[in-house]
Amino acid sequence: MNTTEPVQQPIAPSKEHPHTSNHHGNNHHGENEPDPQRQSWAILALALVAQVLVVLDISVVNTALPTIGADLQLSSGDLQWLVTAYLLMSGGGLLLSGRIADLLSRRRVLLTGLTVFTTASLVSGFASTAGVLIGARAAQGLGAALMTPAALAIIMTTYAGAQRTKGLALWGAVGGLGIAAGVLVGGVITTWAGWQMIFWINVPIGIGAIVAALVLLERNVPARAGLAQLDLPGAITAVTGLGALVFGIQNAASDGWTSPKTLGILAISGLLLAAFGFIERRVRQPLVPPHTWRIKTLVSATGVMLGVTGLLVGAVFMGSIFFQTTLGYSALQAGLAFLPLAVILTVGTRLGSHLLGHVAPRFVAAGGLLLAAGGALWLSTAPGDARFAADVLPGLLLIGLGVGLVFVAVSITAMAGIPAQHAGMASGFLMTGHEIGAALGVAVLAAVATAAGDLTTPTGAATGFSGGFLAAAGIAVGLAVVAFLAMPAQRATGQARLHMH
Repeated sequence: MNTTEPVQQPIAPSKEHPHTSNHHGNNHHGENEPDPQRQSWAILALALVAQVLVVLDISVVNTALPTIGADLQLSSGDLQWLVTAYLLMSGGGLLLSGRIADLLSRRRVLLTGLTVFTTASLVSGFASTAGVLIGARAAQGLGAALMTPAALAIIMTTYAGAQRTKGLALWGAVGGLGIAAGVLVGGVITTWAGWQMIFWINVPIGIGAIVAALVLLERNVPARAGLAQLDLPGAITAVTGLGALVFGIQNAASDGWTSPKTLGILAISGLLLAAFGFIERRVRQPLVPPHTWRIKTLVSATGVMLGVTGLLVGAVFMGSIFFQTTLGYSALQAGLAFLPLAVILTVGTRLGSHLLGHVAPRFVAAGGLLLAAGGALWLSTAPGDARFAADVLPGLLLIGLGVGLVFVAVSITAMAGIPAQHAGMASGFLMTGHEIGAALGVAVLAAVATAAGDLTTPTGAATGFSGGFLAAAGIAVGLAVVAFLAMPAQRATGQARLHMH
């Protein structure tokens, strides 16, 4: 892969795409032709609020899982699916939603996603059985899948130049900070108001975002031709194939990697994902247009996004269990234990934004991953009677700083040079890596940790914590090598050379 190509700077549609300005006017100046003057930050704030809702709900249930399980008498498998159902629907639906956002009014898609997400949050809080709660979490994921690409595409097509770069950096910061902060928010709310409120708090925020979208985003013209040819079979095979993959990895933790059940589930996953690839090559409107795979900045950044999100969410999952099961923390104390991670992650994103003006993205991303590897290695040595300040905090700080650097680098790299009429597809592609990476990260690291020790006992959780973070350190090092080889080797200069047709 060519690693000497400059990062492609975001560009507005050129004369090669004269039709695009007539179809996506989601802002006050036309969605595909940002006004050269500075735009109001109100639309960016709306898009970031939508993404905060999406990302917080990846991890907000982690610290509440023991309380939810005791209240509803859920099995450990049911509890894991409260996390996984959301991630699979949000991640698996992003590619289809990204295409929809490119073909329909992004205002309409964002409003639909906000409505579905807000309604599902309300239902989640009232759930009294595992089936209802898991179903509502899946519906939340569907709403998140609609919101994410529409919101990011609106940023891409509303702002230009330095404003767009700042907006994308903030978007990357939210991607990591929301996951870390979600654990704290979940712990605080569960302790003070009950687990139901971690879902109900989304309702007033969602309603406020809906009202803001109705006021800030202008209506645009009807969809372009071809919406009826959306690749629904591809979306179904992708979601079910990824679901089977995650389920197979989870099953391996209890039945073993070579058990007939595990091998059968993984084989089904392989067949479904192969069917997805077969369908994609033959439909007129594939979820991922063929030329997408030739955009090296987007593909490489998405691959790194998948890995680093998996590391972060897996670390939060293992840390929540270790803090509560081994160290005896309450849900509130466990949430507060992650506060330094959230703070230093913010520092990492600001530092990353500064560094990207001076050094190549691959150095920022690879360096961040090596820092995260060091933090994971530190945590793998924590004993069963660990002291937070000496044995845990340094590792969390290294992981947070490193992940913050990586999120900014991949967010800016991925969206560089993407014409406005493809912003939804590109954002869906990137955030699919984010969501699926989170699901796979929990599944893989939980499987490793479970194989090392029984996570339901203090001693077993400590052993599993060490084994899981040792694996995380190795994965982070391998991912750093991938980032260094695959991501751009020069800092962002000049105009984009690639035009997507």
